[in-house]
Amino acid sequence: MKKEDKIAIIGLGYVGLPLAKSFSKYYNVIGYDIDIKRVNDLKKNIDRNIDVDLKDTKIVYTINEKDLKDSNIYIITVPTPVSNENIPDLNCLENATRMVAKYLNKGDIIIYESTVYPGVTEEICVPLIEKNSSLKYNVDFFCGYSPERISPGDKNRHLSNIVKITSGSTPEIASKIDTLYKKIIIAGTYKATSIKVAEASKVVENVQRDVNIALMNEFAIMFDKMKISSSDIFSAAKTKWNFINFSPGLVGGHCIGVDPYYLSFQSMKFGFTPELLLKSREINNSIPKYIALKVMQFINEKKLIKEEAKVLILGYTFKENCADIRNTKVEQIKIELETYSVNVFTYDPYVKLPYTNLEIDPFINNEKYDIIILAVSHNEFRNYTIKDFNRISKEKLVLLDIKGLYKFSTWTL
Repeated sequence: MKKEDKIAIIGLGYVGLPLAKSFSKYYNVIGYDIDIKRVNDLKKNIDRNIDVDLKDTKIVYTINEKDLKDSNIYIITVPTPVSNENIPDLNCLENATRMVAKYLNKGDIIIYESTVYPGVTEEICVPLIEKNSSLKYNVDFFCGYSPERISPGDKNRHLSNIVKITSGSTPEIASKIDTLYKKIIIAGTYKATSIKVAEASKVVENVQRDVNIALMNEFAIMFDKMKISSSDIFSAAKTKWNFINFSPGLVGGHCIGVDPYYLSFQSMKFGFTPELLLKSREINNSIPKYIALKVMQFINEKKLIKEEAKVLILGYTFKENCADIRNTKVEQIKIELETYSVNVFTYDPYVKLPYTNLEIDPFINNEKYDIIILAVSHNEFRNYTIKDFNRISKEKLVLLDIKGLYKFSTWTL
């Protein structure tokens, strides 16, 4: 790649913005997003995700697609969620592809980083590009796939120190794309044998985690009914050298809670139903309801009037130490409890008010709660003591600790 190459990043979220910053050290970079507020904030060096330091970055931000026309490398990092029926929703990806196609010139390269099932790049995106550009695949334009491995809120794992999988539509393009990423990835790259292999590798990474967490969740429910501490059991079990140390808990976010549906969707098109994968999804999706039922059990034991009971949930994001609320399962706990007419209050130091109608810091106000749920293990929550919790509890402390953060918890998943 040459200095005069111009890279366009399509989508400036958790994936696109770090890419834009890293590439801007070596290439001319333009960052495009459809969110005008997001773009205006970035022009002021403000990242609302609190994830990227934009000081001294040289990125041109725009919401005007015509500004993309002089680019020759396009990297698409738009969301790929699922529908309410858990069907892959490729609308953003297809729209971004159509847009980029209008500005392609001969020799240009389009790289996809959005999570997809194997086959999407070449079987869905490439035909869209050919249709909207009048250019021929692997003759006039080329494609690649490099799955994102961004970990929001993780201070130890950054874009540069996570190995990057790369791939390209021809051997020559694969090498060019690999060289491009090598420029910004200190940890090195892994050149996959094909685009489909690269696509599949991403969903496999997250499906494996989903299945293992589902097993731990099933253990946790099983031992809870036996009235044995699952955390004590896991502490004992992990003394064996080959015990795989996963923990039970909520499985949300834009990857682990979504990717299995992408892979199963494509698998079933080929006539194979991945039963373990789908059962794991079912188990993990059931955890918010199980926690809500546990809350109701304590409400009944305390002989509280459910309509008057006040439950505080600490944490709202899908994981610790970040502001990302995509597909958070904390919301599902809240919804489940509200079906019982319980009064639910939620606090998260990373989510700005009034974005999700959250509460102000409960430890600095005068409210008292019947039951407290620790849902997300933010660093800010780690220093709370039993005195802090007793002070905001109506009577005897009832603390449900989903993350196993406190030794004085009433109940731990």
